[in-house]
Amino acid sequence: MAEDFFQGYRGEALAVLKKFNVRVWGQSEIETTRGLFRGTVLPRSENNDDLHIVIKIESGYNVGIDITTIIRMTETGFNKANYKIPEKEFPYSDDKPNVKLFGTGGTIASRLDYRTGAVIPAFSPGELYGAVPELADVCNIRTEKLFAVFSENMGPDQYKILAKAIGDEIANGIDGIMIGHGTDTLHHTAAALSFMIQDSPVPIVLVGSQRSSDRPSSDAALNLIHASTAAGHGDIAEVLVCMFGPTSDEYGFLHRGTRVRKMHSSYRSTFRTIGDIPVATVRRGEVKPIKRDYNPRRSDRNVKIMPYFEENVTMIYFYPHMKADMVHSLIDNGYKGIIIVGTGLGHVNRELYPALERAQKENVAVYMTLQTIWGYVHMFVYETGRDMMAKGVIPLGNMLPEVAWVKLGWALGQTDDLEEVKRIMLTPINGEITEREPYNGYLVYQGGVPEVEEFIRRVHK
Repeated sequence: MAEDFFQGYRGEALAVLKKFNVRVWGQSEIETTRGLFRGTVLPRSENNDDLHIVIKIESGYNVGIDITTIIRMTETGFNKANYKIPEKEFPYSDDKPNVKLFGTGGTIASRLDYRTGAVIPAFSPGELYGAVPELADVCNIRTEKLFAVFSENMGPDQYKILAKAIGDEIANGIDGIMIGHGTDTLHHTAAALSFMIQDSPVPIVLVGSQRSSDRPSSDAALNLIHASTAAGHGDIAEVLVCMFGPTSDEYGFLHRGTRVRKMHSSYRSTFRTIGDIPVATVRRGEVKPIKRDYNPRRSDRNVKIMPYFEENVTMIYFYPHMKADMVHSLIDNGYKGIIIVGTGLGHVNRELYPALERAQKENVAVYMTLQTIWGYVHMFVYETGRDMMAKGVIPLGNMLPEVAWVKLGWALGQTDDLEEVKRIMLTPINGEITEREPYNGYLVYQGGVPEVEEFIRRVHK
């Protein structure tokens, strides 16, 4: 049998396929010590081991079968699959809004490259239409790929390029902006754009996908439909994150870009508004505000683009017995700003005091946020907090640590005057500091408690 029929297989796994005369893309029955499996044999990633055979079962999921469990394999058919997303011309309609989709990477619409196991973005309008034809019922979409990076590789340079590109599109009359982005640092980019793009007349909606498009449980299509609805038809002209609300397919949330955080590694409903409530829910054809204090869509093209960022800014997560050399090394290496993620109401140990005093003398901006995620920094309550304020540490209310890092970089990118930096940091721009947290902005459902279990059964996650 030709080697072309064994793509990516080698060693012992290859020997098993040859033994039973089963080919890649062959529909097969596989009898194992763990039961009978039916599915299509898939190519293996070149980087994977030689001890498993991978099949796609009827449900659409991929299963790896340990070759030591295989008793018999029988090929029942053969049909080489084409997993490339079909490309069709995206239809244009004069009566639909025009939305620009900027690509940065991520899995928002994608196919799986079975040679490497990598997810390959599908991004042109034609590919998007082929993947999610319902988008044509929502708006006219134009696309531009600015970057093709994993979200952990997004940073200040990308934030600035993205902000300028959005400003250009707004000036050219676009009705709404979508940004396809990997979910891991999507909230960092949302915060950066919230500061760099002010008073936008149109919605700017960041959207991602927890599960790639080749998976039956993918959230990519519905997130795209919801995001295009919000960008093209919604009245909320702010930087927003659009992802699943509940884990089911009922609706999406629109989260304000400065109050959102990724809270679960794999849930489709991973993004949550922290210390507040979401701005709106979105369903197919409907954006329903929850909050009333949002910036409405306007017909003008006026927007303020402020693409500034000082890269020598960092964030340190305090832990017991942290040594002062942690802070001294940052000062030695030229860092101009430090966000501390402190315990309780905003505390660190006394061992850091000499380094904090040095930071104050050398004009390093130091601000305090909280590990608790919810709640406010209150540094007047205990002696520790008052001591740190005397050494120049400034509390940041209920600003989230990641947002504080972004805002401090943005502020120091504009000025070296620490009093002006303080003014910028403590002046809310888009809800990054709020006067109070609503009673329903902090909800933790503790599993195992009878009343909580009953509530979950009656409602849903």
